[in-house]
Amino acid sequence: MHRKAKLTVFGRQLLVDRVEADGWTMARAAEAAGVTRQTATKWVRRYRANGPDGLEDRSSRPGRSPRALPGETVEAILVARHELGFGPHRLAPVVGVPRSTIGDVLHRHGLSRLRDRDRPTGIPIRYVRERPGELLHMDVKKLGRIPDGGGHHFRGRGHGTPRAHRGYDHVHQVVDDMSRVAYAAILPDERGTTCAAFLRDAGAFFARLGVRIERVMTDNAKNYTRSRAFADALAELEARHLTTQPFRPQTNGKSERFNRTMLDEWAYARPYETNEERIAAFSPWLDHYNHQRPHTALGGLTPMEVLVNNVSVNHI
Repeated sequence: MHRKAKLTVFGRQLLVDRVEADGWTMARAAEAAGVTRQTATKWVRRYRANGPDGLEDRSSRPGRSPRALPGETVEAILVARHELGFGPHRLAPVVGVPRSTIGDVLHRHGLSRLRDRDRPTGIPIRYVRERPGELLHMDVKKLGRIPDGGGHHFRGRGHGTPRAHRGYDHVHQVVDDMSRVAYAAILPDERGTTCAAFLRDAGAFFARLGVRIERVMTDNAKNYTRSRAFADALAELEARHLTTQPFRPQTNGKSERFNRTMLDEWAYARPYETNEERIAAFSPWLDHYNHQRPHTALGGLTPMEVLVNNVSVNHI
């Protein structure tokens, strides 16, 4: 999906449901979604032809690429990068390819920076801790509460959506770096005392699984860095507090990834008519995430499978 696209897959499904199931006109559905009638018609036609798969983004890659770099040339660039450790300027005369082309190849394969590769093997570095509990990523995601009858994600803007501000739910979460097992809770605020109580509950959750928390990484928000209550909770767990580098949210990337998954698969996965309905769906979704949902970064295993297989190296 390109970054300027107005509709996610969820938004496209909602548009289609309004036309196909609710009997909305194409013009009204387009207006509610904030797109042109032509765009709305395109997604409805794709849905009718291919079902839900038709709402996914199609690759913009052409069917044929006669000018594409041959595979053996790409391999030669990668081998030279590994063996010599040169950048595009110095690799160009070695492999006989323009430096701009070499730069594109290295970028596509995650080798555009020398610090991104392991020098002995040339394999891109994506750090994962060795044992469960060695590092937990912690964060809070704010979600606007849904008014009774559904918010604009359900009813569309400008068609009777209640305007009363109901405040926010705060989804506190920790994600184990090694296994991706997550513990989360919906709480009324993100004050330091609330974060401290949540951390204690998270510690108890992982303790029941036989995992001792060693380090907790957060951003630099005051509710983490200046709260005595939060510091006391860390001390009780005998856990070290780490903070992300300023303006480097990727340092806490596993929390950010969990937040995106949570929004896509729970918070905005389907229309909710009330806030209570969405809250009720949270615990079953979290259980599904930990126990049933395969994780690509874990080789298709679920987070709980990985944790159980490795917990013996970090028992209480």
